[in-house]
Amino acid sequence: MSRRHLRYRRPLLATLAAFAVLGGTAAAAPAATHTAAPATTASPLRVLDDTYYQNALGKSGAQLKSALHTIISSQTKVSYSQVWTALKDTDQDPANSSNVIELYTGRSLSKTANGGSVGNWNREHVWAKSHGDFGTATGPGTDLHHLRPEDVSVNSIRSNKDFDNGGSSVSGAPGNYTDSDSFEPRDAVKGDVARMILYMAVRYEGEDSFPDLEPNDKVNNGSAPNMGRLSVLKTWSQQDPPDAFEKRRNDVIFDQYQHNRNPFIDHPEWVASIW
Repeated sequence: MSRRHLRYRRPLLATLAAFAVLGGTAAAAPAATHTAAPATTASPLRVLDDTYYQNALGKSGAQLKSALHTIISSQTKVSYSQVWTALKDTDQDPANSSNVIELYTGRSLSKTANGGSVGNWNREHVWAKSHGDFGTATGPGTDLHHLRPEDVSVNSIRSNKDFDNGGSSVSGAPGNYTDSDSFEPRDAVKGDVARMILYMAVRYEGEDSFPDLEPNDKVNNGSAPNMGRLSVLKTWSQQDPPDAFEKRRNDVIFDQYQHNRNPFIDHPEWVASIW
């Protein structure tokens, strides 16, 4: 990890607190004539822009993608077994700290109900691991920014299909649809899916012995290092902007595990700027 990125590993909340202090007004006014100006606090996004994203600001297209790749490639990697523990934190049900929320079904399920049996939740690779054949290798195969809890049976139905609109209703997961070559997630997570796919395309650019992952505007990508359908993913990202759950997830991964961020959660407008 470069020295330039070491400072970003401290928790985001601590970083924000430091900037809040710096943002306060320090000058004291005469007691009899003036009222002290109220302290100002920098917004979390402003803090990130002034630190984490500073080398990406003002760029667009290929230059923006390259700058973001450099920024988010500085990360701590987790093993595939560590993913189990991490998902219990990243995807914790805000209404029940003993449970996680499954991505496609939206169901709240006990954290301890993880495994490979019917009725359990397991580790869903949103960027299908066969698309580029990286499997569960430490790196793209264990990157928390695209791994989510999901019902074992629904995970199997999604399989390695690309993302697109249409199909028949998915058994056990109302609001999701599938056909022979594509999968459409429920409306509440369409944007989440799009931003996870596009994160992977920026993070993995053919370095570190891993394939260059890129979205394209087709389905049936098979083992090629591509995922589609790009035009649909862009629409989904616009229709379903980041919500509180997705933003918290990004913060937990940044603060506690990988110490890198999904830039499209912080700046959804960068999707259209690059693609």
